[in-house]
Amino acid sequence: MRLKTMTARLAATAAALIISTTVWAADETIGFVTHSQGDPFIQQIIDGAQAAAKDLGVTLTVAQQAGGAPEGQLKLVQNFANAGAKGVATSVPGESMAGALNELISSGVPIVQYNLLSQGVKAPYVGEKSVESGRILGKMIVEKLGGASAKGTVIIGNCFPGFPVLENRAKGVQESLKAAAGLNVLGPFDVKVSAVDNYNRWEQLYAANPDAIALIGLCAPDVTSLGKLNAANGDKFVAGGYDLTELNLKAIKEGHAYVTIGQSAFVQGYLPIVLLVNSIRHGVALQPGFYNSGSQIVTSEGVDMANGLPKITFEEAEKLAADPAATATYYAPWTTSLTAELLGAAPQPIAAESE
Repeated sequence: MRLKTMTARLAATAAALIISTTVWAADETIGFVTHSQGDPFIQQIIDGAQAAAKDLGVTLTVAQQAGGAPEGQLKLVQNFANAGAKGVATSVPGESMAGALNELISSGVPIVQYNLLSQGVKAPYVGEKSVESGRILGKMIVEKLGGASAKGTVIIGNCFPGFPVLENRAKGVQESLKAAAGLNVLGPFDVKVSAVDNYNRWEQLYAANPDAIALIGLCAPDVTSLGKLNAANGDKFVAGGYDLTELNLKAIKEGHAYVTIGQSAFVQGYLPIVLLVNSIRHGVALQPGFYNSGSQIVTSEGVDMANGLPKITFEEAEKLAADPAATATYYAPWTTSLTAELLGAAPQPIAAESE
């Protein structure tokens, strides 16, 4: 199905969610806290949260911090709670946040985690199946290199070493790479998250290993950096990584990168707001557990957007990456699936995230 206006579906969204707006005052607010301020992928998550707020008639206030310091992230969450926010969605870039977040939950402030989690937080988490997404990426790279007979050096980079989700991705990638016994896998190396630092780290790694046949990143900036690096060196290696940002897709379109794995940024922003609003308006206690946002697979030859969404072309994926309104329209079939029965059902165990 090609992208088209789905006004009827969008009009039905609020009814499908079974979340009444009649008791919601205009001055009541949901807080949304992010790491990696300015990252295009994070902005796509924010776009999803803003779409949910618009659909549900709530006020969303976003607070961001550069990098991923747990103490900074926690302070932003606490600021929202102290200011009277009715609920907060936040990424959780460190286990040290768990105790204080659980205190807020015990005090009556509902919390939903997304993108980065702590299993110690007594709250639901919305994100990808991290190990499985790594397996998918590793398998795609092995197949591109020639399958089980592939030989050569492969380098893995991690922009946030120690983050459980990213460490799990690395495990999945490494597991799939073992299918080719002739591959010499190096890393994961710390490649940093800022665009400038990320490119510089990859450039240094490739300079030290100029015969590498594949470079694999685990974070949003990597595909853009690897595409630029590959172009500067005659496109000698296979590049793969994560997320459907405009620049990542551009690198694939131009042939400088091969594959990027999406983690449904829109879902990671939208669903936490739905869960919070459903909890607040209907007194539904949020249960700790895992909501799978889905893994998307994008190469120049095909696009799988997951979540039962309509098939699209690569060109349509590019348009979505640049247009939050079009993305919200495209996701209408998914948003209308968020019924009272689904929201009231127990989530998967949190351990399912890393299966």
